[in-house]
Amino acid sequence: MANLTAQRWQAIQTNDACQDGRFFYGVTSTGIFCRPSCHSRLPRPEHLKLFLTAEAALTAGFRPCKRCRPTGQPVTATEWVTEIDRIIATHYAESLTLAELAQLAHGAPYYLHHVYQQQTGQTPLATLKQVRLQQAQQLLRTTTQPISEIAQACGFQSAAYFSTCFKQVFGQTPRRFR
Repeated sequence: MANLTAQRWQAIQTNDACQDGRFFYGVTSTGIFCRPSCHSRLPRPEHLKLFLTAEAALTAGFRPCKRCRPTGQPVTATEWVTEIDRIIATHYAESLTLAELAQLAHGAPYYLHHVYQQQTGQTPLATLKQVRLQQAQQLLRTTTQPISEIAQACGFQSAAYFSTCFKQVFGQTPRRFR
């Protein structure tokens, strides 16, 4: 593992292609590793792990970026969908748009939507809603939190929207479910 020097941080910030092959960086919050020249969103320095080789990053459990392809091999659609599902499971409680999801998954929004729907039969935002509702069901079963707190904890914009979605999917209101 390599150290984050001022020169390496500068290379990441400026997407310096001259540093490609000299080191790779993994982002602990996404589990993805990139080349210094990658044009993905700039990670926080505290979320970085640096590696001298792509193999070291793979061994540490990081997955290659779909955008910059640090291993030189394309990421398969199946691997990418698995990564998108992991991002959704990790970030479901946040306000997550298709553009933000694509940025976290290192891809373009339209292409992500297309590949995800082709592989799974549903859109990534439908999966996000499904994960949020499953988490809400769990909280309704195991806590006495108010409905509004559960809605917020599961990433819904409002308790009313949460109740509407819940009733559409489960045929009853969250209060009745509880």
